[in-house]
Amino acid sequence: MDNVLLARTIFGSSIAFHIIFATLGVGITLMILLAEIMRIIRKDDDYGTLAKRWTKGVAILLGVAIPSGTIVAVMLSLLWPGFMEIVGQVIALPFQIEIFAFFLEALFLSIYVYAADRLSPTMRIISVFFVALGATASAVLITDAHAWMNTPRGFDVVDGQITNVQPLAAVFNPSFFVTSFHVVGSAYMTGAFVLAAVAAYKLFRGGLSVREITYHKKGLSLSLAVALAMSVYTANSGHDTAILLHEHIPVKLAAAEGLFETQSNAPLAIMGTPDPEAGRVVGGIEIPGMLSWLATGSTDGVVRGLYDYPQEEWPPLFVHTLFNVMVGIGSVLLLLAGVYWLYWFKNRKSEKPFPKWLLAGIVVSGPLAMVGIETGWIFSCTGRQPWTIYGFQLTSEAATNSGNLGMLFILFVSLYVVLLVITALVMHFYFNRNPVSKDLHSIT
Repeated sequence: MDNVLLARTIFGSSIAFHIIFATLGVGITLMILLAEIMRIIRKDDDYGTLAKRWTKGVAILLGVAIPSGTIVAVMLSLLWPGFMEIVGQVIALPFQIEIFAFFLEALFLSIYVYAADRLSPTMRIISVFFVALGATASAVLITDAHAWMNTPRGFDVVDGQITNVQPLAAVFNPSFFVTSFHVVGSAYMTGAFVLAAVAAYKLFRGGLSVREITYHKKGLSLSLAVALAMSVYTANSGHDTAILLHEHIPVKLAAAEGLFETQSNAPLAIMGTPDPEAGRVVGGIEIPGMLSWLATGSTDGVVRGLYDYPQEEWPPLFVHTLFNVMVGIGSVLLLLAGVYWLYWFKNRKSEKPFPKWLLAGIVVSGPLAMVGIETGWIFSCTGRQPWTIYGFQLTSEAATNSGNLGMLFILFVSLYVVLLVITALVMHFYFNRNPVSKDLHSIT
C-alpha cells in the first residue's frame, strides 16, 4: 500500500470514528433543547426527565468526542503537510472560530449538567440553547473547510505562490451554505432517529410499567417528529447538492450516477455497477430524464459525463454504490417516520400499543442513520479524488512522505475499537444502574 493510500486510510478511519460522536453531539443537543421547551409548553416533567437522561448520554459521548477530535486535528498536520500549508494561508478562519464555538458548548453544558436543578425553567432553556448553538456552530465551521476543498475560493496563485488571500471569500465559498446546512440537517435527523431507536427498543422489549410506557412513548413521538421533519429537509438539501455538483463539480455527479456520455434527458441510475467499457451502469434501474431534472430543473437539461474528463481525473466509480446506499437509507428512514405518524394519527384516540413490526423498524433506524452518515461522508470525500483541493492540489501533493504509516494505522484502529467498546460499556452500566423508573418515581 503506497503512502498516499495509507495516509488516506489512517485519516479516513479517524474521521469515521470521530463523526459518530460529533454527529450525535449535534443531533442530541437539539433534542435536549426541544425536550426542555416541551416541558414548559406541556407542563410535563417527563420531558425534563428526557432532557436529563439524554444529557447524561451526551456528556459520555463528549468525553470521547474531545480526544478523537484532537487526534483528527493532529493528523491533519502529520499526514497532510502540503494541505495544511495552504489551509494556514487561506481557510484558517473557520478553524479559529470553531475553538470559541466548542468553548461555548462545553461551558454551558457544564452549567446545565451540574446546575440544572437549581436553574429556573427559562435559564435551563437558555443554557441548553447555547449548548446546541455551540455544537451546531462547530459542525458548520468544520464543514466549511470541507466545502472549501470542493469549491476553493479566496486566493490567487502567482508563480506557484498563494497571493491575494480573501478570507471571507474563502469562508463563503459556493458550497458553504448547501453543504453545511445538509450536514447539520442530517446530524439532527440522525440524533433524533438514534433516540427514537432507544425508546422503541424499550417498548419492543416490554416488561415496563404503565408509567414507563407513557414516558417512552413521549420520547418516541418527540424524536420521530424531529426525525420526519429533518428527513424531509435532508432530502431537499440533497437535491440542492445535486444542483451544486452539476454547476461546480460535474465529474463527481457523473461518477455518482455512473453517467459516461454527456447528454440531455440523462437518466437516474439506481444500483448496478458502472462499466467504463460498456459506457453505462450494468444491472441498474434507470429512470429516464430524472438526473437532468434533479441537476437542472428540466428533463431536457444537459448533464456532463465522465468521458468529458481524462480518466485519471475520474473519482473511483464505487462512489456510485456509496451514493445509492446513502440515498436508499435516507428514503427508508423517511418512510419509517412517515409510517409511524400515519399509524399514530389513525390510532391516536386509543391505547392500542404500537405493533412489534413498527417498533422493530424504528429500532433499526438508529444504526441505519449512522451508516447513512458514514457513507455520506465517504462519498463526499472520495468523490473529490484525485484532488484534495479540487482543481488545485492533488491528494498525492498534499500527503506526507514519512514512513511507518502502516504501524500508525494499526495502533489507531486498535485504539478506536477499544474506545468504542469502553463507551458502549459505560453507557450500558450507567443507564442500567440508573433506570428511568428512579427518575419517574422522584417526580410523582
